Parts: sequence; structure tokens; C-alpha cells
Amino acid sequence: MEIQASRTAARVGASGEPVLLLEQNRARWDQMLIRRGLAALARAESLGGALGPYALQAAIAACHGRARTADETDWGRIAALYDALAELSPSPIVELNRAVALSMAFGPATGLEVVDALMDEPALKGYHLLPTVRGDLLFKLGRRDEARKEFDRAAALTRNTRERALLLARARACHALE
Repeated sequence: MEIQASRTAARVGASGEPVLLLEQNRARWDQMLIRRGLAALARAESLGGALGPYALQAAIAACHGRARTADETDWGRIAALYDALAELSPSPIVELNRAVALSMAFGPATGLEVVDALMDEPALKGYHLLPTVRGDLLFKLGRRDEARKEFDRAAALTRNTRERALLLARARACHALE
């Protein structure tokens, strides 16, 4: 929880717009909270609790917290941790997050395979992050028209006006690059 909370100040820009994880200014992350979270994780590991769902989620957060820059993030480890979490606590949300980790570790096509398998998942039917992730992966693959449609669909699903504005801007960016 402390590692997650450490990023609070960096998650929102000056105008209240959401700032995506890879674009966050990591100098704004609270290093004291990261240190405390890492210490708590080390205690859990030393007590044999490293394989539970909360410890796995903490280990994922720790990978982000240890990386001084977005490029230093150990996406291979994060993908492996999501694999373990998916085995232990399978859910569509875990799978969606696993898809992101896989895409960062092994390329957008790998992540898109997982996302496409989730498209008919009833629990994600109205979840705006499913088309958001799909749009991002399609964009990275150069499939701009498909990406634009996904960002538009995600914008229609979210109730957050700031997120909607970000998603519509991403949709416009796809159109501008075609």
C-alpha cells in the first residue's frame, strides 16, 4: 500500500489531468513510502509470505518503486509476477494487467493476444481500461485506425471527465498520424 501511495503526487498533472505511469515524474514519488513498503515486503518474504496474492501485488509495485526511470523497470519480472498472481488469484483484471506487463516485456503483439482473449469477458464489458489497453497496443503496432476506435470506445465508457479528455486526445492523435 505504501509503495502504491508513494506515486500519488505524480499521478495527476497541474491541470488535474491523469498522468500515465510511464510519463510520471519519478522525482515526485515519495521515497520514504517506497522504503517503508520495500521493508514491509522484505519482512513478509523473510516470514515466508512472499507467495500470497498481496505479497505478489506488493512485489509488482516494488519493481516500479525500485526503478529510477521508466526504462529501468524490470518488466520481465513484473510479467513473471503477474503469471504467478494469475495462477493464484485468476481474474479478468489480473489478466488485463498481465497483458500490459507482457507487452512491455515481450512486445505489444504478445500483450494484444491476451487482451483479445478478454474482449468477450462479461466482467469487463463496461470497463474502460480494456479498450484503453487494446488501443495502446494497437497504436504501438501501427494499427492507428483500430487504436482510434478503441480510444473512442474507452472514452465513451469512462465517467471521469479528465480520463475522457485524455482518451479523446489519444484518439485524435491516432487520426493525425494516419
